[in-house]
Amino acid sequence: MTWRGDVAELLAAAGVLDVDVEEAVADEHVRSAAYQRVVSVAASAPSRERDRALVATILRDPHEMTSKTAVVALVDKVATRASGPAEFRRWAAGLLPEVERLTTEAYREFIRRRVHDWLFHLSVRDGHVPTAAELARVTDWMQRLLAEESTSPAVLALLAESGHRRKTRNVALNRSRSVDGSRGGRRAAADRRAGRG
Repeated sequence: MTWRGDVAELLAAAGVLDVDVEEAVADEHVRSAAYQRVVSVAASAPSRERDRALVATILRDPHEMTSKTAVVALVDKVATRASGPAEFRRWAAGLLPEVERLTTEAYREFIRRRVHDWLFHLSVRDGHVPTAAELARVTDWMQRLLAEESTSPAVLALLAESGHRRKTRNVALNRSRSVDGSRGGRRAAADRRAGRG
């Protein structure tokens, strides 16, 4: 299939019918925006069976930055919908061989690191409290995301102490105080209801 055919098929399969195929083929910015819509549709699908073929098609894009950005968006969206690390690990194992098509090693490594970050995030979400050494192996981006989202006092304490960046450590410290405060507030309210306060 021609590159134009690939783009037309991607858009049609996702129901993105308001993008001019010729314009998308000619302009990587138009194509990149279209890919984001295609990826959103794919990530929302109940089945992950077509994702590898989708990625293989996107990675044929002559502009590697455009294709890398689209693949990262798919990884992010699928990770946020994954039931846990095991499911995401299986999905990523099928996808990562396709990523080897990228000729730029930095792009391949970026995607591999993003997958690693999400596996870490999902394990923490499932209750794993990481060690400082495990935390050190994730990106600043993931540390910041965890500092902003985690409700685990132990995870927030680790980030406040061992986060790479001062801003991440401060966010984690402030959030740990609010998490501890809200837990204390709920405990006090429960004690009052039980006649212990």
